[in-house]
Amino acid sequence: MKSITWSVALLLTLALAAFVQPDSEINKKGKWVKLFDGKTLNGWKKWKGGEITKWKVEDGAMVLAEKGGGDLLTEGQYGDFELELEWKISEGGNSGVMYHVQEGQKYCCPYSTGPEIQVLDDAKHPDSFKGADGNHKAGSLYDLLPPNDLTVVKPAGQWNKMRLVIKKGKGESWLNGKKVVDFPTKGPEWDAMVAKSKFKGWDGFAAFDKGHIALQDHGDKVWFRNIRIREL
Repeated sequence: MKSITWSVALLLTLALAAFVQPDSEINKKGKWVKLFDGKTLNGWKKWKGGEITKWKVEDGAMVLAEKGGGDLLTEGQYGDFELELEWKISEGGNSGVMYHVQEGQKYCCPYSTGPEIQVLDDAKHPDSFKGADGNHKAGSLYDLLPPNDLTVVKPAGQWNKMRLVIKKGKGESWLNGKKVVDFPTKGPEWDAMVAKSKFKGWDGFAAFDKGHIALQDHGDKVWFRNIRIREL
């Protein structure tokens, strides 16, 4: 009887130890991590280096105050992930969020390698009316797939919530709580889409399974806040 009681006590002790043990790297995977602390630009760097200028922090948001700040990249790189952020675009403005971005002398810019989720004033920016079937609209997988609902985006000057999921060869673009684009990230279907886009023949485009998250300087004022990510 004592041996049974002792065994039960041992099992309970081990279970409790497992429950209260400090986070390991395995435990950390899947937990949300802030990419922006709301106060500084720590954790971000300028495309191909140099001092970050013209990107500011105002009222808890990361702001491209004027043209010429350059694109910003996360210091870390991510493969499969879930990204959430809020963005606000100026009237007539254009920007974007890219993933799996690589740096290298042969690449001109983040969109050389990283597919882009469009950030746009759909009502007034000229790019809104280009492309096929709306694949330049806010929330689109830029120049590849349009959003399935053009009414969910909020106008210039208002906050939009974006969610991007990349997992096991598939991607999802969400805008203000609605999934607006479902897409493959590799394979024959992806290759066929790229072949019909402006990215046809681009060396390195969407060729990497891991890379930086990038925020685009397209020359227009744009705000980002509540940026967080979790690896999947």
